Amino acid sequence: MSKCVILFFIFPDQKLNIKIYTSRTTKLPVVLYGCETWSLTLREERRLRVFENRVLKRVFGPKRGEVTGEWRKLNNEKLSDLYSLPNIVRVVKSRRIIWAGHVARMGQERGVYRVLVGKPEGKRPLGRPRRRWEDNIKMDLQQVGGVVGTGWSWLRIGTGGGHL
Repeated sequence: MSKCVILFFIFPDQKLNIKIYTSRTTKLPVVLYGCETWSLTLREERRLRVFENRVLKRVFGPKRGEVTGEWRKLNNEKLSDLYSLPNIVRVVKSRRIIWAGHVARMGQERGVYRVLVGKPEGKRPLGRPRRRWEDNIKMDLQQVGGVVGTGWSWLRIGTGGGHL
């Protein structure tokens, strides 16, 4: 028997905890597979938040109003109050920073490290440059601790040359 089924029979009054547990262990790993290498735009971040709010609305369900007694859906602020774990965008950003530190500690002979610090040859397409993974890492580090210089100075954090 699975762990959530056992929990259901042991604690039948904790259906909400089981719903949260199953959504965290089944849906999020599928959605976040490979998120360490994503370069998210603001639109994609919004879409991830919308997905998470839909899942949470299904988990928590409608609530009866205190004054009128009518059933209503929970708004996003109430959902974030009920759901104490960090939101999905924050999870993506933290995993991306962890992966950046891991890649920074890799040796120069590793392919992933060479892709990270290498410069592609050829001409760039016209128009605004697309958001790069490196740009996302710099923005994430600025949000976390305000520690980012110019160039590859953020790479020193992963190799032990700087501290968060």
